[in-house]
Amino acid sequence: MPATPDHPAAFASVEDVTERFADHGYIADRRLATTVFLLTRLDKPVLLEGPAGVGKTELAKTLAAVTGRRLLRLQCYEGQDESRALYEWDYGKQLLYTQMLRDKIGDLTADAPDLASAVRRIEEEDSVFFSDRFLAPRPLLDAVRGEEPAVLLIDEVDRADEALEAVLLECLAEYQVSVPEIGTYTAKTAPYVVLTSNNTRDLSAALKRRCLHLFLDYPDAGRELEILRSKDTGLPEATARHLVEVVRGLRELELRKNPSISETVDWARTLAVLGVEELAPEVLADTANVVLKYERDLHRALDVLPRLVDPNRELPEPGHHHDGHGHHHHPHRPGGHHHDHGPERHERHEPPERHEPPDAADGRAVRAAMDQQGRHDEGYYGAPGSGPTRRSAPGAGQGARAFAAIARRRTD
Repeated sequence: MPATPDHPAAFASVEDVTERFADHGYIADRRLATTVFLLTRLDKPVLLEGPAGVGKTELAKTLAAVTGRRLLRLQCYEGQDESRALYEWDYGKQLLYTQMLRDKIGDLTADAPDLASAVRRIEEEDSVFFSDRFLAPRPLLDAVRGEEPAVLLIDEVDRADEALEAVLLECLAEYQVSVPEIGTYTAKTAPYVVLTSNNTRDLSAALKRRCLHLFLDYPDAGRELEILRSKDTGLPEATARHLVEVVRGLRELELRKNPSISETVDWARTLAVLGVEELAPEVLADTANVVLKYERDLHRALDVLPRLVDPNRELPEPGHHHDGHGHHHHPHRPGGHHHDHGPERHERHEPPERHEPPDAADGRAVRAAMDQQGRHDEGYYGAPGSGPTRRSAPGAGQGARAFAAIARRRTD
């Protein structure tokens, strides 16, 4: 296909992927760019797995923008039935057509020589009820039968039940969708398919076998800083570099939800709007809610922010703590309160009824280890075996709920 503004030429090389993605504000390393290049050349779907907020969904959006294809998104959720992914019949149109047919039935059978001929004429009209005229395509069918090339994003496929996962197999293997009442639709131009998973459950081997696979982790410090630059946050270079180190330090904590890359960008923009040119624990404490969305995480982070901003900083004297409303009180500030908990309580220990004391280790060695490409961090929120957030393995119960939902829709 020749290059046009609407349909740019296919990627010429891995380097071409990197450059064109960078032009759209997506910084891709060579491993990711290679996977995208193979996706477009081999016509195979790609499955992106990893913690939330590392750019999996954004990759599909950028791929659509770079290639000039329309983006079709299927957002998966538990209990979703195949009609929401494949197609539905437009019952309103069918009902209207039934009314029209009833009004015209006399004209259809007026010159019929006998009853059998009249019935045959009416039966011939029945096929119209289940035709393209009344078919309402959903993302999977739209990607296959659409006239324009598409990027199909199947987002958070790990949240879907196994029943829907089975429906995907035909579409991903042959780029086709079967409609029993009509026939099989096969794509004229294979869509680029991107599946994302936050690893809340294991996907089937059959699904993985049909896909290229890539695990996306949080980027190293250099690439995250490059991402901040590409987003033009307005934060000075030195301050942005310092902020990246702070965020990486927060990710080392036992947080319920680690700060994502997009939240790092939001934090940088927040600080730029406030005119911050040099990071200080106080301003970070006032804005930490931009990246920390749970109260326990916020309390835990506020204790270590001074150490993250300045590893050589001396901790405050005992008696300094956070109140139950998430405010950071300082004895030397107007309105601050000095609470005396006695000499036996260390300043970094929080009240036991609120949360556990965070690890006070400096963590430089851990941050250095995070720079290794392809590191699979089993400890991120939502990972298999990470505790109460893990979904139970799907089984017959989930499949039954899915099929029960289908039955209810059809009986309604």
